[in-house]
Amino acid sequence: MQPVTIDLAGKQAVVVGLARSGQAACRVLLKQGAVVIGTDRRDEHEIGADLSSLERDGVRLELGERYLRALPWADCVVVSPGIDLREPPFRRLRDAGIPLIGEVELAYRCSEATFIGVTGTNGKSTTTTLLGVILKEAVLPAHVAGNIGTPLCGVAPSLAAGEYVVTELSSFQLETIEAFRPRVAVLLNLAPDHLDRYDQVEAYYRAKARIFENQQPSDVAVINADDPLVLQAVVQTRGRTLSFSRTRALAEGAYVEDDQLVLVLDGRREALCRVSDLRIRGVHNLENALAAGLAAAAIGASLASIRTALTSFEGLEHRLEFVAEIGGVRYVNDSKGTNVGAVVRSLESFAEPIVLIAGGRDKHGDFAPLLPLVGERVKRLILIGEAAGVMRRALVSASAIEEAPTLEEAVRRAAAVASPGEVVLLSPACASFDMFTDFEERGRVFKTAVRGLRQ
Repeated sequence: MQPVTIDLAGKQAVVVGLARSGQAACRVLLKQGAVVIGTDRRDEHEIGADLSSLERDGVRLELGERYLRALPWADCVVVSPGIDLREPPFRRLRDAGIPLIGEVELAYRCSEATFIGVTGTNGKSTTTTLLGVILKEAVLPAHVAGNIGTPLCGVAPSLAAGEYVVTELSSFQLETIEAFRPRVAVLLNLAPDHLDRYDQVEAYYRAKARIFENQQPSDVAVINADDPLVLQAVVQTRGRTLSFSRTRALAEGAYVEDDQLVLVLDGRREALCRVSDLRIRGVHNLENALAAGLAAAAIGASLASIRTALTSFEGLEHRLEFVAEIGGVRYVNDSKGTNVGAVVRSLESFAEPIVLIAGGRDKHGDFAPLLPLVGERVKRLILIGEAAGVMRRALVSASAIEEAPTLEEAVRRAAAVASPGEVVLLSPACASFDMFTDFEERGRVFKTAVRGLRQ
């Protein structure tokens, strides 16, 4: 779809951040003939990876306090998504006209494959994975890479024209694109998030909307017709716009009607499956299914393959994941619910009374939108982590609230107050880094604590 458009032979390329994607970027740059310097503010022990193979391949490492020392002499800088580009060293690079890109842009420029990008505040991983399952069922040469599984730079540069890369894209990754042009770009939803990174929520929305920035008339933008913030963002695309909706019928796109997922493309109307046939629970997963099916159809996946994948896909770990039923109480792990919008959608997925475990590291979001649903559906709110005090003050009028010193203790307290027919739900509305390495560790600790209740 795009030619190889990067020439770094003999030039100095600096990679900032040496987690998995940074290491993969180093290797791609070496293949491009660049002189590569890999840098990270952490030392090798903190990074938790053996970097000796990079050194053997010719990468010079600059770790710890000296990690930015090579920047002034760089011809190109590749930054990890965790780097805040507002920091002075990176602002100076941009002011000087030094190319400052991320791994997504690098992989795109070094690949002949066709890219399909999925972004949004919530649902990215589920939709990306489901889209990959559909394309595999359709026997299309598709690879899921990026935030899920193998880094993009570990997959895309080796692919040929006619192959597809399906990738989840965060706002941080989209900040550093330049030429990146997905054949299909999916924007699932928008809600306030990452306000610890962005001064204003509008800046976060603008970063998400960059997925459409380089699209052309032959490309496709798949958007949520029920989300007014998404509709505002899509004005940036020049591609063909296809919408999905769970609330109304559309002249073209995917929607729900009479318990059926319906697809209308090029004047043809087809029923995909019944809502009740989906194995993934919740209205948000209904939207994810509509988006994935529509995106797959847009690149030629058969209706049969879409149907089969939609009705067999069982979802991802830590996303409304059923853990166990103990004493008539269902325990559900939604550790990936790291923002208020995600928790709203999780609470909407249950008709049963809920004992909600929430809290963690505050991302400077507004917890007030949780008030109505917490008041309506949450029997007891058990708070953990740094944000417990802030959340208690925001939600004190909505539910009975208590605080627990650990997640394990929160599970024990939840079990003590939950009755048969109710749900204990971990859906934190916060980041995990105050108590855990990541949301995955938090989810695993929750599941271990739940299983310990049987003993």
